[in-house]
Amino acid sequence: MASYKTIKGFAVQTVSTDPASSQLAGGSWASGGNMNTARYHGGSIASPTAQTSLVAAGGYTTTIVASVEEYNGTSWSNKTNMPTANYTCGGTGNAEAGLIFAGQTPSTPATNATLEYDGTNWTSGGNLNQAQRSKEGAGTQTAGLAFGGNGGSPSPTANTEEYDGSSWTNGGDLNTARTEISSSNGSGSQTAALCIGGEPGPVAIVESYNGTSWTEVGDLNTARRSGTGGGSSTLGFFAGGYTTTYVALTEAFDGTSWTEVADLANVSSSQFGLGTQTAGIVGGTYTSGGTTTSTEEWTNGPANFQKTNLGQVYYNSGSNAFKVTQTVFGTGAFSSGGALPTVKSAHGFAGTQTAGVAFAGATSTTAKVATSYEYNGSAWSNAENVNTTRDLCAGAGTQTAAILFGGTLPPGGHSTATELYDGTDWTTSPGTLNTARSRIGPLGTSTATLAVAGTPPGTSAVESWNGSSWSELAEINTARMNGGAAGIQTAGLFFGGESPLTGKTELWNGTSWTEVNDMNTARQSSGQGAGNSNTDALAIGGQVSPGFTANAETWNGTSWTEVANLATARGYHACGGTGTTAIATGGRTPSFVANTEEWTVPATVTNKTITVG
Repeated sequence: MASYKTIKGFAVQTVSTDPASSQLAGGSWASGGNMNTARYHGGSIASPTAQTSLVAAGGYTTTIVASVEEYNGTSWSNKTNMPTANYTCGGTGNAEAGLIFAGQTPSTPATNATLEYDGTNWTSGGNLNQAQRSKEGAGTQTAGLAFGGNGGSPSPTANTEEYDGSSWTNGGDLNTARTEISSSNGSGSQTAALCIGGEPGPVAIVESYNGTSWTEVGDLNTARRSGTGGGSSTLGFFAGGYTTTYVALTEAFDGTSWTEVADLANVSSSQFGLGTQTAGIVGGTYTSGGTTTSTEEWTNGPANFQKTNLGQVYYNSGSNAFKVTQTVFGTGAFSSGGALPTVKSAHGFAGTQTAGVAFAGATSTTAKVATSYEYNGSAWSNAENVNTTRDLCAGAGTQTAAILFGGTLPPGGHSTATELYDGTDWTTSPGTLNTARSRIGPLGTSTATLAVAGTPPGTSAVESWNGSSWSELAEINTARMNGGAAGIQTAGLFFGGESPLTGKTELWNGTSWTEVNDMNTARQSSGQGAGNSNTDALAIGGQVSPGFTANAETWNGTSWTEVANLATARGYHACGGTGTTAIATGGRTPSFVANTEEWTVPATVTNKTITVG
């Protein structure tokens, strides 16, 4: 018998606007009045109410200019020119009491000059201690802050200077020297400012200043330079910029982490702006299409917004459409991370993209090592050495609960030794592998691990670790070594390997192995796998015939799809993380290398229209 719900259907809520995770997330950009002169990379004097009071000074058109414009919330009007044309200058303060400092003039690649603005006229202030360009600022005319930049060459600086209304004195240096940065210009102060992104890189690093020193805080979701920042050290905002292309991305900061919100209408970098997190503006942009006069204004969502409920199906009466709130993944890409302190290959890894540990391995064809390094998402630091020197070893777990097993010993032979790491010390476990081997496919945690295949010659053996001992499990279907692995002890994936070179993939359900669809590119080197399930994995690089590949593929539980390549083709590298945030570090090209690359797939919660019929 049909039920009432089958006959009548389900009730669907009707709303006038799409749900949002916050008032900020419900915000959007809208067009404002165009600037009078298309330009970019000048100095911004952005009042806390920047949307109705923003001064754009200097910049570049087809030449360096001295012209000044002010926005009143509707249109731009020309104001008194600066005494000297300037671009890549920094700015802070408000429209009645502002500062412009540093930059490049027609006669010098970097200047230490400071100009004070009273809303009409410009007067000279105290000079900076260092001549700089691409410097950023925060604060007021009598309590200003200038930081980062470069001295007219590509070399970035960590220099910070503080202004008291007449002279500059040195403050605490940035932790990471950089140029092409952005700041919390608008409502950031001399004792509470943000330094956002920048070069070289670009980087995602964000630092907060407390009046004495800088502290690294939550990174941007997307590394970039030359965007426009605003807000405060606890309510920041960052829009546009350049990655390997110009972007429209906008991110908001809550004092701890960044969240992607609505994009700019136009991709852009080097804009004037931004103001506050609730009243932002960008004007004047540079893109691959040239310089524009466009202005965009940010408006928060309604105060009575409906909270996002992931998976909710609803009817939007405003757009006359049925919609569903769902997570949508963007296009993944690799970006540069911090390099290992030394070249390393055939080493193990445990952890994630932002909290990992790399251990043992080799620094040349003859030098096996016991060294360990920990990664914090941007840089590697020394950790305790492992107890047994080896390479071609396997690892799993986290930065504070890792396992190391197997490998090749100096001067030869294979190891059965198992070691455990607690974030401080490596301890040799009495539990050893039943079969000495190297080139193993590892997956799982420090207390629930699988060791798949390995040696040479290739084997089909699989062993399971329960936290104290190893036991034999069901074998894989195709014997091999140097395959990649992903997943957990009860739901794993094993792929690629040799001999011979193969792209075969096998799925583990906790009881048995089943052959599934092959990889698109056959490859080997046991460090190539990342992922914590058998339905979401990543194969990164590896050795092919002949040479090494930069190719990466993702697994969705059914098939492999080729995605963005590594910048450096490599094999025998260390990998870890998930299918959406992974890391690949070290390896051979065939030269031994130290560089690190980070894989990120951006994800957003989106209200998507349901197409009917």
